[in-house]
Amino acid sequence: MKKRNRYLNEGCSLKELEFFQQEVKNKFKYDLPKGYIDFLSVINGLDYNGLVLYGIDENIVDKINNQRVTGYIDTNEIWYENDEQKEYMFFGDSNMSWYCYNIRENTYVELDKPSGELEQEFSDFTDMLENALESSLV
Repeated sequence: MKKRNRYLNEGCSLKELEFFQQEVKNKFKYDLPKGYIDFLSVINGLDYNGLVLYGIDENIVDKINNQRVTGYIDTNEIWYENDEQKEYMFFGDSNMSWYCYNIRENTYVELDKPSGELEQEFSDFTDMLENALESSLV
């Protein structure tokens, strides 16, 4: 995919997605939501106008990406150094927000960065993704 003379990352293969899901399950003890897996099947991460949506870590994918990928596993390991943040799956961040799934509450959320205060809740991954993309265009 090409946008503004820059190429976006391709989606991940079924093999890569299955391996990635197993790695996440082994490391973090949870299953990734279908909405996030569907996103990764279309585009492996995105870095646009201050919004970073995490993709499959580069050591897992078989191909060279067009854009640098901020890896889901590596990034969540960093965020999990703070025990309070282990209740979330972090899918992306911007200059002012984290985009996450609250594991305990079963809700998609936008958290203030760096305070971690709840900004918004979303009905599903797609709703959260649309909000994050709209915010990055403002």
